[in-house]
Amino acid sequence: MRILLGVILLTNLPLWAAPDQAAFDRDVKPIISKTCMACHNASLLSGGVNLTEFTSAATVASNRAAWEKILQKVRSGEMPPKGIPRPPQPKMDAMVAYLEGEFDKADRNTKPDPGRVTVRRLNRTEYSNSVRDILGVDFRAKDEEFPTDDLGEGFDNVADVLSISPLLLEKYVAAAETIAARATGRVTLPKPITSQYDSNSHNLQRIDVDTIKATHRLDFDADYDVMIGMPGQRSQDAAPVKLGFWMDGKLLQTVEVETKPSNLVYFSPFSETHFRIFLPAGEHEFTVAFMDDSYVKTLPESSYYSSKKNKFPGSITFSGPFPTKVESVSRKRVFVCNPEENGCVARIVTGLAHRFHRRSPTDKEIRDLMKIAALARQNGETAEGSVEVALEAILVSPNFLFRVEHDPNPTDGVTVHKVSDLELATRLSYFLWSSTPDEELLRVAEQKRLHEPAVLDAQVKRMLNDPHANALVDNFVGQWLELRNLDSVKPDQDKFLSWGPELKEAMKTETKLFVENILHENRPLPEMLTARYTYLNDRLAKFYGIPGVTGPEFRRVELTTDQRGGILTQASVLTVSSYPTRTSPTIRGKYILNNILGTPPPPPPPDVPALDASKVGSEVSLRSQLSEHRSNPVCASCHSKMDVLGFGLENYNGIGKWRTMDGKFPIDTSGTLPGGKSFVTSREMRAILADETEEFARCVTEKMMIYALGRGLQPYDRPTVNGIIHKLQPQQYPFQSVIYEIVHSLPFQARRGELVTKREDPKLKETAKR
Repeated sequence: MRILLGVILLTNLPLWAAPDQAAFDRDVKPIISKTCMACHNASLLSGGVNLTEFTSAATVASNRAAWEKILQKVRSGEMPPKGIPRPPQPKMDAMVAYLEGEFDKADRNTKPDPGRVTVRRLNRTEYSNSVRDILGVDFRAKDEEFPTDDLGEGFDNVADVLSISPLLLEKYVAAAETIAARATGRVTLPKPITSQYDSNSHNLQRIDVDTIKATHRLDFDADYDVMIGMPGQRSQDAAPVKLGFWMDGKLLQTVEVETKPSNLVYFSPFSETHFRIFLPAGEHEFTVAFMDDSYVKTLPESSYYSSKKNKFPGSITFSGPFPTKVESVSRKRVFVCNPEENGCVARIVTGLAHRFHRRSPTDKEIRDLMKIAALARQNGETAEGSVEVALEAILVSPNFLFRVEHDPNPTDGVTVHKVSDLELATRLSYFLWSSTPDEELLRVAEQKRLHEPAVLDAQVKRMLNDPHANALVDNFVGQWLELRNLDSVKPDQDKFLSWGPELKEAMKTETKLFVENILHENRPLPEMLTARYTYLNDRLAKFYGIPGVTGPEFRRVELTTDQRGGILTQASVLTVSSYPTRTSPTIRGKYILNNILGTPPPPPPPDVPALDASKVGSEVSLRSQLSEHRSNPVCASCHSKMDVLGFGLENYNGIGKWRTMDGKFPIDTSGTLPGGKSFVTSREMRAILADETEEFARCVTEKMMIYALGRGLQPYDRPTVNGIIHKLQPQQYPFQSVIYEIVHSLPFQARRGELVTKREDPKLKETAKR
């Protein structure tokens, strides 16, 4: 008996009463035996599932994960699939009620388990953001050729896949030297180089007839020569006009320029307009525009500049870097005192270690760092140089590179304990900001007040209102909705003439602004599927066929037709769920199942022949071609739901442009879902999905928990997810409310040691011997 109890405790099995066999035999077994096993048997193995051993109530407890999947398939109407006789709905409802009741009974009697996360390395984004926020150094890990982070559960911040290789260690050492040198300003500048942005090289963005824009990366805080070319036509006696130079929306410089005589046919750029200015390192957006409205009126029609005969003659040229007398933000952050003064180096090193370790450094850690600084001085370094060397050591310390959480007893897989306030601060900051805790969050954590609900809520509110919270959209939403893939997809430009860098950036911006609005306004999650508004500029509005939007700035636009509405009709989502040359109802259907409904289909069976796309649109419709896949019973169980959802989006081509014909064939978007719901138009299909509010909210909640916790979800996490869903259902699952609930959940605020098996536990071995 003691042995059995020990095994139960060590494996954290649910301490529930045995499932009701009589009710199982009445409500579940007949459906499994007579309906499901027709396909899910040892011979056919449809979907890789064999249910021949699932005819006992005991399996509901011993194999809950499988029964959870069965329940989901039955509840959604996906099973039994179309073509298989379906038991009367009351019997299906009774099966669902039995399984839900048994799971609820188990959850009520199971000891809460927060799980545990292994030691987690900072991913590339977290590393770069932490360096930026502490030192003010814009270091892009991906640009410095750090190895790509692996994905786990769809995210690149999952601990179990964040391994560290010898190559990555070398990159960390090299990066530490580069970052420390830039932060202290002790950089040997390379020979100046020149980078030009103009219309001929297609790297200059024309915003208006008098405005141009370019994105340029600077590797050093330094002075740069900026040369600007703009067209002009004014009378010779006209007063000079004022030209503005902006960086990231901030006006840095104004200069007066003279226009060329008005009798020129081709308007020469102002090659003589140049100035030297200090610019910080990093990737910046630079804008050049005339600040005198009267100047615009003297220019020819804007169509003149956009004609093929005469491309808009404008340019921005950067030359540098050159030595500067301007003290950079990074240097100010490092040298908070004069390092030549007694005790200053220790003060600087202690402050840097505090921020990078995300806690107060120990006396031993400071002594070790000061030994490194002293050794640098002995080898001829200046006081500033010793700080630089100590900073390099901090940057390669495991205390920075890894998020370490301490268990009082690492081998105790039963006892639950709260993470410390400082560990909670780190979890919170990397969840919401993908970066290190700021000074205020650290201060509250060091006061041991962060676990107080009111204090925690105040910090979450503050952090969500901070611009850093946009990282949640970039990194969580960007991976959940696969929007990062926009940077790697390459639609065939011969087939999609509208495709180009500007359109791609507009697609990304639309979805980013749309989701940011849902987040910051705390809108209900289902609004992401049903919203009758979006964010457009003239480029994307023209692509969508929406009139009345002028200018390059994005603004909220109310939608007046059924063609667009919600994320599923946004070009970003439609592009990443297509092939380079055509749409794919199967890929789009799988996208919806995985990212919207949270019910990913199983992998396809081996040896499935590829679709012959050469005839699609010319000799046969895509819908007819895909019907061959559904004619195979093994394929039909998945394709019957994937394809029909994908066909509901066929009015959008491979980059999201509305269409009514695919080649010479009219598009048929109609379909019937496995649960029996039918639709004819894309709008009707989206309305059906919007009705599945709980499924969508559950999908978002589960994926956000994976992202927040840095690990995959386990059966013991289901009570937490269910609790969030049930609590927020009356409010329709507001976005921020989901975040608050996750932050207050047991898995986010607590952990346990590693579970050990019977064989690994020496105490259990000794008990077994006795």
